Amino acid sequence: MALTREQIASIAALARLDLSSSEILVYQNSLSSILDFIGALDAADTADVTPMAHPLPGMSQRLRPDVVTEADHHEQYQQNATQVAAGLYLVPKVIE
Repeated sequence: MALTREQIASIAALARLDLSSSEILVYQNSLSSILDFIGALDAADTADVTPMAHPLPGMSQRLRPDVVTEADHHEQYQQNATQVAAGLYLVPKVIE
């Protein structure tokens, strides 16, 4: 799938990127080749492939026990704060 210069410029505007004309050409080629690769992967026949949770059969991910390992230090941390109320940090209003 080949992207146009206008599409690249639109993507750059959405990402807040200021691209020059030469950079647009580089991104146009790079992103088009990525989309072509994805299209090739999409064409692969996966009808008989069963989904798997782990690439090696018979293995599972080791999980650590879900236990608290750290003490609660929020009161100590809040001593450095300018303003605190009810265990919350108070900050100046910045949005009208």
